[in-house]
Amino acid sequence: MKIKQMILVFTKKITAVKGRQLALAAIIAAFSAVAVAAVLTPGSGVVSSIVARASFADPTSILFWVDKGHEQEQELIHIRRSQETAIGSLVWAPGGQTGWHTHPGPAVVLVKSGQLSFYDGEDPTCTARTYSAGQSFIDRGQGHVHLVRNESQTENAEVWTTYFDVPPGGATRIDAPNPGNCRF
Repeated sequence: MKIKQMILVFTKKITAVKGRQLALAAIIAAFSAVAVAAVLTPGSGVVSSIVARASFADPTSILFWVDKGHEQEQELIHIRRSQETAIGSLVWAPGGQTGWHTHPGPAVVLVKSGQLSFYDGEDPTCTARTYSAGQSFIDRGQGHVHLVRNESQTENAEVWTTYFDVPPGGATRIDAPNPGNCRF
C-alpha cells in the first residue's frame, strides 16, 4: 500500500472515531441538560417584565451593607465593575410563587402592593420573612437561592426590582434546584 493511501485510510479511521466520540458527547450533554431541567423548580402565577436596562457609563463598583439588627448578622455585598442594571416589574397572582432561583448580582426590591413571603434556601427551618407594601429589601443574589410566594388567596402582590450586575443582554434570574429545606 502506498503511503498516500495509508494516510487516507488512517485519516478516515480517526475521523470515524472522532465522529462517534462527538456523537457520544452530544448524547451525554443532551441527557445532562434534561436531568438538570428536571430538578429545577419553575415558578407559577408570576408575571415579570423588564421595563428598562442600561450599562453604567463609567466603571462602577457597588457596595451594600445590610444590618439585620444584630452585630453578628451584618452582610456586606460588593460588586466590582458592575455590568448591566435592569429594572423589572413582577406581579404575583394569589398563591403564585417564583420557584427556587438566584440572580447574577444583588437586587433591590420595593413592594408596591400586597404581601410576599421570602424563603431562604440556606435556612434549615424554612421560616418565611414577610414583606408588605411600602417596604423594601435587598436580595444578595450571586448564588443565594431563594423562593418568593404570595400567600394571599385573594390579592395580587406587586414589586419593582432593580437588578445589578446582570450580564449584558443576559437574564436577571437563574433557576435553581430545590435546596430541600422546605416541604414545598
